[in-house]
Amino acid sequence: MITLYTIGFTKKSAEYFFTLLRDNHVKQLVDVRISNNSQLAGFAKGKDLEFFVKEICRIPYKHITDFAPSKELLDQWHKQEVTWEEYVKVYTNLLKDRDVLFKYGVKSFDSSCFLCSEDTPEQCHRRLLAEYLQAHSKENVTIVHLS
Repeated sequence: MITLYTIGFTKKSAEYFFTLLRDNHVKQLVDVRISNNSQLAGFAKGKDLEFFVKEICRIPYKHITDFAPSKELLDQWHKQEVTWEEYVKVYTNLLKDRDVLFKYGVKSFDSSCFLCSEDTPEQCHRRLLAEYLQAHSKENVTIVHLS
């Protein structure tokens, strides 16, 4: 059994965020944002987050842009030029085109947590990523959304 976690940092205090990771025994934090250095990210800004997660949770941090939507898709979504259904289709095709299953597999992410900015997973690519890996894995995969 492989467990994949997801989490968003928006609307979470640093204390709550890192406690969720620690209490759920997350073994690795995988940043799936296209850009991890936004000034709006607060404690979740790339280099700071890498330091905090290592010091507070004693786990590694990885930033994998292959798991992020393209900038064009994000822009279209934010400008409401695509529906959620269209976003899902384009993003899923990106994962397929990038051959993420072959490139990364699923086993190496057991007990890892996929991070994005959205506060809930309903309309976030981290959920789509976890579901894609679950659907295409030969392994039994459970997804847990930390909120």
